[in-house]
Amino acid sequence: MAVSKHKRMTVADLRALKGKRQLTMLFVETLDEAAAAAAAGIDILSIIEPLWSAQMREAAGDCFVQVGLIYGQRCTYEDYLRAAHAGIMTGGDAFYCAGSLDTIAKLAAEGVPVVGHVGLIPARATWTGGFKAVGRTAAQALSVYEHVKALEAAGAVGAEIEVVPARVATEISKRTSLILMSMGAGSGCDAQYLFAEDVLGYTRGHKPRHAKVYRDFRTELDRLQDERIAAFKEFRADVESGAYPEDKHLVPVADSEFEAFMRGLGT
Repeated sequence: MAVSKHKRMTVADLRALKGKRQLTMLFVETLDEAAAAAAAGIDILSIIEPLWSAQMREAAGDCFVQVGLIYGQRCTYEDYLRAAHAGIMTGGDAFYCAGSLDTIAKLAAEGVPVVGHVGLIPARATWTGGFKAVGRTAAQALSVYEHVKALEAAGAVGAEIEVVPARVATEISKRTSLILMSMGAGSGCDAQYLFAEDVLGYTRGHKPRHAKVYRDFRTELDRLQDERIAAFKEFRADVESGAYPEDKHLVPVADSEFEAFMRGLGT
């Protein structure tokens, strides 16, 4: 069980870059997306735990990878710690955790680089009024700031900051050592974070305000699905008509060997 040897950024490298340049970050789900991100020079990838593997680590190349520990699948600190240690051994660089501050502090105490979440936290959106921006009032903005400082005190190395007003996020970023990964929170943060499916244009359903589409993969994927269906229909028709298989698809046997086989059968 070997940890990947790619020469990629470390937590210390990311911290050293805070305030110096904008980092790029993508959520990816496939080996092809991870490999494309690495080839494009993307700094950080977010990959959820069920998809994380040695193959994903290899595909991700020099990208710093944040492995997402799925909220709701982990109930105790020990659950999170076991998952993080397994992810480290597969080459994970940091671990997203939407668990409690106590859980984050315990993970950090074990040397696990933890990334938290502030602003709109999907798993806890009911507390902030649903899936909408957080921080438009002074009270909400101060609450986001206090959450960031609490994560910092707990030992987190970063936080995703989601749909918080850009001016608010900028001022918070100036006042924390955390690497703030902006999802619609502006360029005053440290990294700009988008989902590959939004960038590539194949998102189904709601597209967040902060998403920017760079390619129209949906049209191409729909075309490919139509081609899949057509090919499968043709295959079925060939089987039903006897057009498949043809001789070229079959393994031949010499007449003498086949005759000997038949004699062996006693027929």
